[in-house]
Amino acid sequence: MNWRLLVFGFVVWLWTGLSLAASAGTAVELEIEGAIGPATSDYVERSLENAIDAGARLIILRIDTPGGLDLSMRKIIKQMIASPVPIVTYVAPSGARAASAGTYIVYASHVAAMAPATSIGAATPVQLAGPHTPSAPPAKDDTKEKGEDNPPSQPGHAMERKMINDAVAYIKGLAQMRGRNAEWAEKAVREAATLTADEALKLHVVDLIATDEGNLLRQLDGRKVRVLGREVQLETEGLEIQRMEPDWRSRLLQVLTDPNIAYILMLLGIYGLIFEFSNPGAIAPGVLGSICLLMALFAFQVLPINYAGLALILLGVALMITEAFVPSFGILGIGGVAAFTLGSIMLTDTGVPGFGIHLELILGFAITSALLFVLGLGMILKARRKHVSTGIEELLHDTAVALEDFEREGWVRLHSERWRAISERPIKRGERLKVTGVEGLTVFVTPVREETS
Repeated sequence: MNWRLLVFGFVVWLWTGLSLAASAGTAVELEIEGAIGPATSDYVERSLENAIDAGARLIILRIDTPGGLDLSMRKIIKQMIASPVPIVTYVAPSGARAASAGTYIVYASHVAAMAPATSIGAATPVQLAGPHTPSAPPAKDDTKEKGEDNPPSQPGHAMERKMINDAVAYIKGLAQMRGRNAEWAEKAVREAATLTADEALKLHVVDLIATDEGNLLRQLDGRKVRVLGREVQLETEGLEIQRMEPDWRSRLLQVLTDPNIAYILMLLGIYGLIFEFSNPGAIAPGVLGSICLLMALFAFQVLPINYAGLALILLGVALMITEAFVPSFGILGIGGVAAFTLGSIMLTDTGVPGFGIHLELILGFAITSALLFVLGLGMILKARRKHVSTGIEELLHDTAVALEDFEREGWVRLHSERWRAISERPIKRGERLKVTGVEGLTVFVTPVREETS
C-alpha cells in the first residue's frame, strides 16, 4: 500500500513540475545596437517570427541606438504592432540612448522601460539638418493671442514642413495607440527634445525604470496591456530569458549595407571589369569584378543613395580613362577626379548617423583612381606602342644590310648574323633593307629607299 502512495505522489510531483515548467515559458530578448538599417530590420523581423513560432511568452527589445533609416524603422514598427506576443522595449544598459528612430520604436512597444542614466528623444528627421531645420520652437504669433484658430506658420520650405508634419503625425498616432505622452512626442520631433529616464517616467513617456532584466520581469508581472485589441495580463514570474543573436545572414547583410563597404565593392567591381576589357582572357579580374559589382548593387538597392552622385562617379571614371587614351594636358583628368570626388560625397548624403562614406576613404580612392587611370593606363598604352624587343617579333621592321648583290634571294647581315633574305626588287651590296616578315630562318626584305618614298 505504501509503495502505491509513493508512486502516486511521484506522478503528482512530476506532473506539477512539468506544468509549472510549461507555464513558465521563455522571454526572448533581441538587441538593437548601433544605427538602424536594412540589416537591423531583417534581423528583428525574422527574430520576431521565430520567437512567435517558438511560443515565447514575452519579447524584450533592448535598444541602444543613435537613430537610423526611416524605412527600416517603419518596417520594425509594423512587425511590432502586428505581433500577437507582448513586446517590451528596454533602453539599456546605463548610458544607452533611444534617439531619433529609437524613440519611435519605444513609442510603438506595448511596454516601454529604461535603465537608469539613459536618454530618449531627438526624433527630428535628420535629412532636415541645416539652416532651415526647425531646431527651436517657432516664434510667438500674435494670432494665437487674438483667439484665432490658425496655427502659427512654421519655418522652412514646403518639403521640410511636409516631412516634419508626417513624422509628428506618425509618432502621435503611436502615442495615442499605446496611451503615452503625445504632446512631448510632438516636441521631440519639432524641437529635437530629449529626456532622461527619470524625466521620461514622470512625463509618462515610458512606463517604468528597471536596473536589469530580472528587475524588469518582476515589475512587469501582473501588468495588463492591450495586444491586437485584446487585454492581456503579463505573467513574467519565473520566465527564462533567451537571447537571440543575429545569425550569419544578418551579420553579412550588416557588412554589405555599410555604405563604406558598398562603395569599396562598387569601385573594385568597376576596376575589375575595366582591366578585364583591356586585357581579354585574364578572367580573374572580370569574375571578381562582376561579383563585387553585383554585391554593391544589392547594397545600394536597400540603401538610400543619390543617383546623381552615382552618375558623377561613373562620369569621373570615364573621364579619367579618356585622359589615358586622349591626352588633353590634364583637363579630362582633373575633371574626372573632381566629378569622382563630388559624386562620392553625394552618393549617400543622408545625414543619418552611421550611413555616410568617410571623407578619407573618398580622397584615397580619388587619388588612387587618378594615378591608376591617368598614369597607369598611360604607361600601358606607351608600352604597347613600342616595338617588341624579344623573340622573332623583334626582327619585324628592323634594318638589315645586304652582303652581296642579288636579284631575288641572297644573304644579309641582321643583328650581327647572316640571314637568307628574299626580296621582290634587285638588291645591291651594302644596301640597307627593311625586314617585313620572318619565316623560319628566312627573312623578307625591301629596300629602305622604297619605304622612305
